[in-house]
This record gives sequence, structure tokens and C-alpha cells, in this order.
Amino acid sequence: MTGDIVVRAYRAADRDAVRRIAHETGYMGEPADWFWRDRTSFANIWTGYYTDREPESAVVAERDGRVVGYLLGCVDTARAPNPAGVLAQQALRRLLLVRPGTAGFLWRGVWDALRQRHPPTGELADPRFPAHLHINLLPEGRGCGAGGRLMRAWLARLRAVGSPGCHLATLGENRLAIGFFERMGFQRHGAPVLVPGMRLRSGGRMHLQLMVQALSA
Repeated sequence: MTGDIVVRAYRAADRDAVRRIAHETGYMGEPADWFWRDRTSFANIWTGYYTDREPESAVVAERDGRVVGYLLGCVDTARAPNPAGVLAQQALRRLLLVRPGTAGFLWRGVWDALRQRHPPTGELADPRFPAHLHINLLPEGRGCGAGGRLMRAWLARLRAVGSPGCHLATLGENRLAIGFFERMGFQRHGAPVLVPGMRLRSGGRMHLQLMVQALSA
């Protein structure tokens, strides 16, 4: 790896790179294609709102002129579309329930949700923590401080606009991510909850862990 990391505001020209990174890091930092091969729908679900409707809350990390990571933020979660609704929309538009590479995950998710009284959404409806974020880095963007710089840029924006706090959701099995978020000032919020559809490569169930950080103006 060569070159210093540059953290800067998102530009429209970064959209394709952000969408690609979302899929290449979509399983605890690894490619998501083993459980979700339709890259277009994956990017639409996880990046579409942020790049297309709230780009002012997005930040990217660049190395040698190449985008190697991003943080996509939302100042007010109430403004963003419901994640379940976005997923359902993509499932209908792209025939994901019958498409190889997504059908297995989705039907398993439906079965899991039917057995689970209150499946998690990944969002927290708490006025103390109205903002949320998604952050991902390619391997060449890790271990060089890029993640911390992206997070600090986002938290500075939230303080500048007077946000009282921020939440995020990560997989409870992703110990590295949880440790990083704790170092950045986030705390676990509630117990981890089973995620419908998600599995470890070994087949074991996976959990969603909410984390929060209160901010001073």
C-alpha cells in the first residue's frame, strides 16, 4: 500500500465506488456474494438513500486517487425510508425471491421472522439518538486510521448541526467492529437480537447489536 489517506466529502462521481465497496465489504468486512449475489439490489438497499438523497452526510476515504472506504450518515433517521420497505421494494423490482443468490437468504429470513416475535430493523426510534451511520472500508483502507478519521468527521458534523446523539447497528459476531465503535465513543444499547436470514458461514445464527453515542453541542 502506498500513499496517504485523504478523507473528504462525498462527490457524485464517487457513487459507483461506494456501491461497489458496499458489496465487497457486506459480510463483516468481506464480500457479500456468498449469500447475496445481486450487487445492484444490495447497493440500492444499503447506499441508495445516502448517496442519492442525503449526500451532504457522506464522507469517503481516498488512497492514491481511489476511494477505499466511506461513511454514509443520516442526521434524522425519521427522514430515511424504512429498511424493510426498501428491501421489499427491491425484492419485487428485481425478483429477488426467485433469483439465484438471493432467494435462499430471503426465504430463510421470512421463516426466521415468522418465528421471531419482534425481528430487529437495525434502527432505533429514540429522540436521544436520531442520527445513524454505515461505515465500510476495503482491506487497503484498514489499519491506517481511515476509519477513525471518517468517524470523527461524521461526529463533528453532527455536533455542528446540534444533533443530540447517534446510533448504529452492527453484527454482534463482528468483534472487531464492536471494538472499533467502542473506541470511537459508542456504547452497546440493549442485548444482541437474532437477525432473520443472516447466518455464519458455519450455519450458526447471527445477532444484531445496537450501539449509541450521546453528543454534546
